[in-house]
Amino acid sequence: MQLQGKAIRVIIYFGESDHYEGKALHAALLEFLKREGAAGATVVRGLSGFGAHSRIHTAKIVDISFDLPLRLEWVDQPETVERLLPQVRRMVDDGLITVEEVDVAQYAPGRRPDLLAQPVQDVMRTEVVTVSPDTPAAELVRLLLQKGYRSLPVVDNQKCLLGIITDGDLLNRAGLSTRLDYQTELSGAVVQQQLSALRARNINAEELMTTPVISIPATSPLRDAVEQMVGNNLKRLPVVDAKGCLAGWISRVDVLRTLEY
Repeated sequence: MQLQGKAIRVIIYFGESDHYEGKALHAALLEFLKREGAAGATVVRGLSGFGAHSRIHTAKIVDISFDLPLRLEWVDQPETVERLLPQVRRMVDDGLITVEEVDVAQYAPGRRPDLLAQPVQDVMRTEVVTVSPDTPAAELVRLLLQKGYRSLPVVDNQKCLLGIITDGDLLNRAGLSTRLDYQTELSGAVVQQQLSALRARNINAEELMTTPVISIPATSPLRDAVEQMVGNNLKRLPVVDAKGCLAGWISRVDVLRTLEY
């Protein structure tokens, strides 16, 4: 997974004696973040400090405290933080949580001799917004505009890839009057008029999607993904597992960041 550019840093302040479901809170938080695919987190112990209860905790030799202040730092993609933060907040009963945007200069678990030989799954983004075959056309447009995307994968109940909705599909098959790039320049009234027209047509993703989809297996070398994108003039590719189910998404930007860092 790549983590460069804009990211979110979450800092959690709590006590060494805090627990969650019978386990030390710092261990429970780290296990949860690792299990859910977070990019990484670190816990450090403070020498002294006080919080909401105004008790000063210190590590003086003459008075060793078993409730020293702890600080957990977690930096990740905005989508991942948005997904996991609600549960983190439920786990921290007594503490302080701050969230801020940061610029990641480098996130490198280790260089490989041939960066293009590494598997796509090491570079892909796993946070992917998907739609079902029966998603209405108006909802597709709303999602694309809201998230700033230019395409949406269509999946079944098992997350297997069925098709893809692109800007061109909405123009050519749904009758959208303006490309998504220019929708933000239209007045709210005009956008709502287009959405109402799409609702009236009562068409869904299954009728609009492009299929079959050009995709890349998660275990394929990154070089294959580059060749697929260049050969088919694509900016991004859906990544699938051995069963053909959606595993992630890789774009030209992801590849460039990998080669740069």
